[in-house]
This record gives sequence, C-alpha cells and structure tokens, in this order.
Amino acid sequence: MKKALKVLGILILFLIIAVISIPFLFKGTIQDKVRYLVNEHVNAKVDFASLDLSLIRSFPQASVIIDEFSIINYAPFEGDTLAYSKRIALDMSINELFKDASESISVQKIIIDEALIAIKTDSLGNSNVDITKKDDTVEETPIEEEGNSFTFALDHYEINESKILFKDDVSKTILEMTGLNHSGDGSVSGSTIILDTQTSSEASFSLDNSKYLNKNKLKLDAQIELDLKNQRYSFKENKAEINRLPLEFAGFVQLFEKYTEVDLSFKTPSSDFKNFLAVIPETYAKNLDGVQTSGDFSINGIIKGKSDDTYIPKMDIKIASNNASFKYPDLPKGVKNINIDTQIINETGLVDDTYIKIGNLTFKIDQDSFAARGSLRNLTKNMIVDMMLKGTLNLANINQAYPLQLEQELNGIVKADIKTKFDMQSLEKEQYQNIKSSGTASISQFTYASPDVPNEIKIENANVSFNPETISLDKMEATTGRSDLAATGTINNLMGFLFAEQDLKGNFDVNSKVFAVDDFMVNEQESEEGEEVTSTKGNEDDTMRIPSFLDATLNFDTQTVFYDNLELKNTKGTVRIKDETAYLDNITSNIFDGGMALNGNVSTKSKVPTFDMALDLSKIDIVQSFNNLELIKGLAPIARALTGDLTTKINLNGSLNENLIPILTSLKGKALAEILNAQVSTTKTPFLSNLDNQLNFLELDQLNLKDIKTKLSFDDGKINVKPFEFDVEGIKITAGGDHNFDQNINYNIKLDVPAKYLGSEVGSLISQLDAKEADAMTVGLPIGISGNFKNPKINLNTGDAVKQLTQQIVDKQKQKVKGELIGKGQEALTNLLGGSKKSTDSSKTNANNTKETLESTAKNILGGFLKKKKKKDSTKTKN
Repeated sequence: MKKALKVLGILILFLIIAVISIPFLFKGTIQDKVRYLVNEHVNAKVDFASLDLSLIRSFPQASVIIDEFSIINYAPFEGDTLAYSKRIALDMSINELFKDASESISVQKIIIDEALIAIKTDSLGNSNVDITKKDDTVEETPIEEEGNSFTFALDHYEINESKILFKDDVSKTILEMTGLNHSGDGSVSGSTIILDTQTSSEASFSLDNSKYLNKNKLKLDAQIELDLKNQRYSFKENKAEINRLPLEFAGFVQLFEKYTEVDLSFKTPSSDFKNFLAVIPETYAKNLDGVQTSGDFSINGIIKGKSDDTYIPKMDIKIASNNASFKYPDLPKGVKNINIDTQIINETGLVDDTYIKIGNLTFKIDQDSFAARGSLRNLTKNMIVDMMLKGTLNLANINQAYPLQLEQELNGIVKADIKTKFDMQSLEKEQYQNIKSSGTASISQFTYASPDVPNEIKIENANVSFNPETISLDKMEATTGRSDLAATGTINNLMGFLFAEQDLKGNFDVNSKVFAVDDFMVNEQESEEGEEVTSTKGNEDDTMRIPSFLDATLNFDTQTVFYDNLELKNTKGTVRIKDETAYLDNITSNIFDGGMALNGNVSTKSKVPTFDMALDLSKIDIVQSFNNLELIKGLAPIARALTGDLTTKINLNGSLNENLIPILTSLKGKALAEILNAQVSTTKTPFLSNLDNQLNFLELDQLNLKDIKTKLSFDDGKINVKPFEFDVEGIKITAGGDHNFDQNINYNIKLDVPAKYLGSEVGSLISQLDAKEADAMTVGLPIGISGNFKNPKINLNTGDAVKQLTQQIVDKQKQKVKGELIGKGQEALTNLLGGSKKSTDSSKTNANNTKETLESTAKNILGGFLKKKKKKDSTKTKN
C-alpha cells in the first residue's frame, strides 16, 4: 500500500511538473506558428505585445493568449489600422502543441476582446483588406486544406465590446457598429455547421452624407446553417430588433466565384402600431408601457437577386399604417389619423433605379392636420426630390402629444401649402432655374425662449412665398426685449441650404424703431457662469461668432440703436455677411449731437476676431464722446478737459475680444482730428492743472480753442501725435509727441511767448531795446512733459529761453550797428565826393575828419550795447 501511494505521489508530482513546464517548452512552437502564418500569407505589419501559453487556465486543454494584436496597412493605406484586439484567447488540444510550424493546428474555442476592424475603400477603389500575398507560381494541383496553419473546429467563439467600421469612398457609404457583442456555439456535421448566435450592437449608417441610422440599437438571435462546401449560409430561426422594432426573416446568401446570390424576406411578427413607435430611438420615444394605440403598422420586405460589380438584388420593401393613433398616458393630447404608405423599390437590379415612394403620409394632432406625399429617385447619384406638403401645425401641441424633452417650450402656428421638385446637382451648382417650387408658408404667434438668448423672441407674423427660382419673405414682424424688427426680402437657395450644405443666400430689408444690441447677446454674468460650467472650453467657444452659414445682404433703417452705453439715432446702411465676415457699407448715424459715417468689416473667421474700419465723426460733442467712447479716451486723454465740438476721421484695424469690443493695445491706424470750438477746464486733468500753475502769464482756463487740426498714428498701443501749431491769445504754440493707451506720456511743447513775460531774468536784456522792439520781441519756451496723465512731470526750460533771447538781442543789435555804420559811411562818402574842387590840403583835412567820424560812431554804438560810457576826445581833431 505504501509503495502504491509512493508511486501515485510520484505520478502526481510528475504531472504537476509537466503542467508547469510544458507551456515553457511549447510556447516557442505557437509563436513560430503565428509568425509562420503571418510571413507566408500577409502583406502588412502584424505585431503583438506578448503570447502566453497555459495548461492550467483551460485544463485539460491548452490555452494561448495573445495580447495587443494589431495589423497595420502598408501603402496605399500606410499607417492605417486594419485590425486590433486587446486580447485574443485560443483553446486547443494539448496534442496540437507537439506539431511543428508547417503542420495545421486545430482550435476549438476563440475569444476576441475589444477589437477594432476598419475596412476601407478609397476613391480609386483600393481596399485595405487586400493584404494577402500574391503567389506568382502556378500550381497544377489544388492546395489541400491540411496545408493551412490553423483550422477551426469551434465549439464556442466570442467577440466582446468591439467596433467595426466600413467606409467606402466610391459609394460614399459609412457603416459603423459600436459596442458589438457576438457569440456563437456550433455543432459540426461534415461540411455543414449549425451556429446558434447572439448579437447586440449600436449601428450608424450614412449614404452620400445623409445619415439614416444614428446609434440605433440592434439585436439578433439567429440560427445559421453554414454549408462550407457550397458556401451557402441559410437563416433558420431568427429574431431581430431594430431599436425595439421586432423583425423575423428567412432566406439565404450563397457565394459564387463571380457573384453573390441573395434571397431574403423579412416582416414584423405583428401589426400592432407600437411597432412604429419602437423604430424611434428610446431617447425620443421614451417608455412605451401604458401607451394606448390603435390601427396597424407593418413592414414587409423581399430582397432577391444577384449581387456583383454591376447589379444589386431587386427589392420591394413596404412600410404601411392605416388610420392609426397613439396616446401617452401622462400627456393630454394624442396623435390620430396616422396613415403611412411608403415603398423602397428596385425593379431592375441597377442601383441607380432604387427609389422611395411616399404615397401617403398624414397625421392629426387636436384639430391640426398635416399631409405629405412624393418620391425620392436616383438616390445614389443625382437624387431627384418631388414632394408636396400641406397642413397646419400648432407647435404647442407637439410636446403635449409626444414626450419630447425640450429646453424651452414651443409655441406658434405653422401653416404650409408647398410643392417642390428639384435635383441635388442643380442645388450644388446653384442652377436655380431647374428648381420648381410653388406655394406659401407662414408662422404666427411664435415664441422662443432659451438660455442661449437673453430675452424671449416673439414672431408675430412671418409669411413666405415659394416661387420657381426664389423664395420671398413677404413679411416678418418680431420683437425681443426692447427691440423690434420688420423685414422683407428674398431667399435665393433655401433648398440648397437645407439639402446641399450651402450657405443661406438672400437679400433683406430690415426696419426697426428700437434695436438694442444687448437683446441678442448673453450678458456678462451668464457668460462667466457658462465658463465655470464648461471650463474645458477654449476661448474660441466663448467668443461671439458671425454665423458661417450666412451669405446675405441686409439693408437696414433703425430709428434708435442701443449698443453698450451708446445711443445712435437714425442709423442706416448696408451689412453684407459672408464667410464669417460682416462688411459694413455706408453706415450713417447721429451720435453725440453730431454725425457718424462708417465703412469697414468685422471678421470672426480666425481664432481671434479682427476688424478694419474707416470712422468719420462730424461735429460731435467732446464731453459726450469722451465719456462714452473708450477709443477717444485712449487716443486723446486730454479731451477730458475740453468742452465743445470735435470732428475726426479715423482709419484703424486690430483685434476684438470675445464680446467683439476692440482690444486697444492691438490697434493700428491713423487719424485726423479737428477741434472746431472748445473751452478748456484745467481742473479736470492733473496734466493741464500743473501746466497752468507754472505758466502764470497764460490763463489756460480762459482759453478758447478753435479750428485746431492734428494728425495721429497708432501702432501696438502707442499713439504718435505729429507736431501741430495753434495760436492762443497771440502766443504761437507747437505741440507733438506720443503716449500709450496705459496713459504714459512723452510730449514736447514750444510756446513763442513775448520776452517780457519771462520776468526779471531777462529785464536787463530787454532794456537794451526800445519800447516798440521790447513789445515785439518773442522767445521760444520749451516744455517737456513725461510721466503719465494722472501724475505728469512738467519741465519748463527757461534757461534755453534766456539763451535764445540773449542771442536774439545780440543779433538785433548787430543789425542795428551795421545799419548805422552803413548810413554814416554813405554820408561821409557823399561829402568827400562833393568837395573835390577844393585845394589839395583842404581835401586831406576833410578825409581825416571823415575817418574820425566813422570811428567815433562805431565806438558809441558798441559802447552803448556793452554798457560802457561814451568818450569824447576833441584833441584828435587835426588842423
């Protein structure tokens, strides 16, 4: 007994050692097998992070786990991921581990987790699934199945939390299945496999930029018979759900070398009208429990025929309902008289011949009825739309009959009687002559309230007429807050805007008694709260934007416009909106008891909005403009001390903040300003007050400025003032320099003041002049101003003024001496020439007298200038 137990213990120990060691011994075999399969068959980059082999995990079978498996395409899809799986688990017999790399391995179970498969076809028809290596050798005998590296005799398989994307640029088709979970259990009998499968997913489908499914829930429990020998796949017992719509289907799909044969039929298992509500996504239809319904709803379809490069299967899908109704238990109203008669038909097998026929579509809410009929043809190329709409709809009844969760209540009555026929190509090419529309539409008593707008918007009436090529806005009357609007105009391409992703084009005339800009803007406090809630948003999301879909011209005439703290009267002009830019043409208005003209543009196309304006302000009140315009405060801070009238022309450009207000430090441009008539009040600014205290000869408070012109230029926050001249109480003043929007200043002023105003410092100099000359003598007094407007530093350079005055007096005296010398010289010369008939001795005597006279005169003049006493010397008179 002991011996038997000992042998048994040894065997158990041997098995434990084997179970632990075999994975290490055969791990290389599996890795070699995977790499062999890849190298032999795939023209793509295939990689995996790790491969793990275990005999314990799925004992008594061997378990292989591949982590981070990926297939990356080469050109023409360079770098695209064709397939990826976070984890692939394979179960197989232990015997399979003893095979070499060239022998096939049979797999009984496979589980794929978090996979992504992206199947793409580009516009040239290239497919990213064409990754099989081409074999140029010619085989005379077919390759045996046993030559494959892996064979699957599956008992069970799973695909969990995966995603499949199918994108075809040729047909403009996109199918996306997310949250895909699929599993199957099979039994094999020869070449036939019976699979019991369960599938769930969310599907999105679009064709030619039109979305037909958007995350619609799909479920399928299907028994599928796979005839591998004949490549025929038959559907046995099947139950499917689209959202919550149940469907049953039967038939088969069989693959042939040159085409695929399809023979499928499907139908709703019952005709209850709840089937229709079940088609609508649960988010919108809500809980159907307790919903009262009457009438029927059914879907019956047949898809049958060959599918190849030329043909698709023929189809006839009928969607029908007769005199149905529904009412939710918690809502006061219901929808009744519902009739649906719609078909999707293809009778030729040519994809271009598929069309949708809407024979009848009607419903009624309360006393309002609505009806539509028409067709959609040539779906895959140049779709042709032929529709009729007629009815009345009270918007307030919609959420009383259907459980819509709206952020705001709907109110208003819509009436329509419209017929239209057009093709998409004509819309895209703006060939409006091919669009045939007629009829009218109107909305009345419409109200709209939302957190996105500060005030409720009310449309009393809006009437639209549909014409063959255009749509006319015959009348629109609206109010919001303090504002009122009345508009008429023409819409050129409503169908192109609705169906072809075109900008909305039109011309409108707008009149208003009061237009308050803040009625259309979210106030500052709400914006800040929004930023806190959505703190992840960038600045661009918080910036006001000109609608990118508008291509319109607005001619407006408004009696009063309120913008921020400004009030504009009789505002007229034209605004053209295109490409997120508003072009302002010939805008005129009355403001600050004067006039304003404006031309330019505002653009929100870039991340930071910009503007470029030419502004003409004529005879505006200086006090009002300074108090209300930040631009005037920045350009001319000294205007704070002025009362009167101003005219200015400003050309400027720069950036705007999120509320479309100019950022002063970004401004570039130039201006011409003219003070027509202004009075100075020095007490209103430290700059003039300090200057007034230091210029006791000039009463700045008594100044009356008139017709003073100056030119300014500004760039990156710096304002340069070109030197300009003006006259105040007979004093010529020259001023120029620069300042910043942060109020720092650097100015130079020169006053040509009468010399006598300089006081005792120049008294002795002026005494050398006669009274008339002293009164006329002026001197330039330089004044340097620095610091800032609130705390200026003023430097009166009287030293330079005294030096200048001294030089002026010296120059004046020199001119006087020169004049006297010339006068005396002329007199002496005349006397000399006049005495030529006298004797020679007499001539010499007169010549000597003339020389002495000239010398004496010069000494007297210079002596007087240099403050020396004149000398009288009669002894030098010659005999």
